[in-house]
Amino acid sequence: MEASPTDDVRRRLVAELEAALVRELAKEHAHLAWGHFQSKLRPVAIQLVDSKQHLGRWLSAPRTIEISRELCLREPWGVVVEVLKHEMAHQFVDEVLGKHDETAHGPAFRDLCAKLGIDGRARGMPSVSTRSEEEERVLTRIAKLLALAQSDAEHEAQAAMSAAQKLMLKYNLDLQEARARLDYAFRHLGTPKARIFEAERLLAVILQEHFFVEVIWVPVYVAEAQRRGTVLEVCGTHANLDLAEYVHGFLMSASERLFAEHRKQRGTPRRERRSYLAGVMAGFLAKLNEERRGQQQRGLIWVGDADLRRFYRARHPRVATARFASGSTSEAREQGREAGRSLVLHRPVGEGASSGGPRLLGPRR
Repeated sequence: MEASPTDDVRRRLVAELEAALVRELAKEHAHLAWGHFQSKLRPVAIQLVDSKQHLGRWLSAPRTIEISRELCLREPWGVVVEVLKHEMAHQFVDEVLGKHDETAHGPAFRDLCAKLGIDGRARGMPSVSTRSEEEERVLTRIAKLLALAQSDAEHEAQAAMSAAQKLMLKYNLDLQEARARLDYAFRHLGTPKARIFEAERLLAVILQEHFFVEVIWVPVYVAEAQRRGTVLEVCGTHANLDLAEYVHGFLMSASERLFAEHRKQRGTPRRERRSYLAGVMAGFLAKLNEERRGQQQRGLIWVGDADLRRFYRARHPRVATARFASGSTSEAREQGREAGRSLVLHRPVGEGASSGGPRLLGPRR
C-alpha cells in the first residue's frame, strides 16, 4: 500500500523537527564542553531514541550520546540540558580521566558531578524539587500570612506582607547561622521569550535582591516551535524556589491586571503597556528596599549565601554580565510606579484566584 502525500509530508516534518533538535543538542554539547569541561571533550554523535529505560546514555565505542525522544518533547529544555550534562560527565570520565576500573556512577563520576553542579543520580529526572518538613512548615506559615494580606484594610494587609517577609528572612538567617548543609536546585520561571523587556528584568532583580535566590537569563530551545528563546533561571533551596516561583507569577499577573484597570479608567493607549509594567516593578522594588532598610535597623541583615553562590557558579562557570539602562521617564511609567508602591503581595483565597499566579503551596514535587 502506497503512502499518501499527507503521510509523506508528516514524515518530512517529523524528520525536519528531529534534525533541528539534534543540531541544537550538538550546539549545547559544544557550549557545555567549553564552559563546564575546559574544552577537553571532543564532539560526539547525538541520537534520539525511544528508550523507556534511559533518559540519556553515553556509548563509548560508537562515541554517541543517546537522548530520549520523549524527554525532548515532554520536558522543558533546561531538564534536557541537565540530562545532556550527565551524559557528558560520563564521556569525560571515560575519555579524559580514563577511569575504566570503576562502575559507571563510581567515585570519579560522583566527584566530577559534585564539582560541576551536575545531578549525578543514576536514575530519575534531574533536579526534582522536594521540600523538607521544616521548609513545609515555614511555607505554610508564610502562606497563612499572605492570605491575611488579602485584607481590604490597607495597614493590615501591609503588616501581613511585612510579617511574611520577616519570617522568610529570619528563616534564611537561622539556616546560615546553623551552617546547615542545604540542598540546592534550579527552576525556570515563565515561558521562553524572544525578547526580555524592562519589567521582566526588574522582576529578576526583585527575586535576586529580596527572595534569597540567584538569577540568570539562559538560552533555551523550544522543540515544537523549532526556535530559541530566553528564560529566567533561579537557583536556591526548595523553599526559596517555591516562594520565588510564586512571587514571579503573582507580580506578572498583578502588573497586567493593574494596567488593564488603569487603561479602563484613564484610556491609556496600549502602546504604553511596557512602560507601565516597568513602573509597577520599579515601584514594588522601591517598596521592598524601604522594607529591607527597616529590617536592617532591627538587626536582621542578609549578607548572602556563599554555598548557594558556589552552586550557581558551578552551574554557570562562565557568566557574562551586562548592564541595562532603565526606560525613559514617562507619565505611564510614573503611574505604574505609584501603583507598584501600593501593591501588596498576597495569597489568593479560594478557587478562581484573582492573581492568576501559581499557588504558594501546591503538591510536593
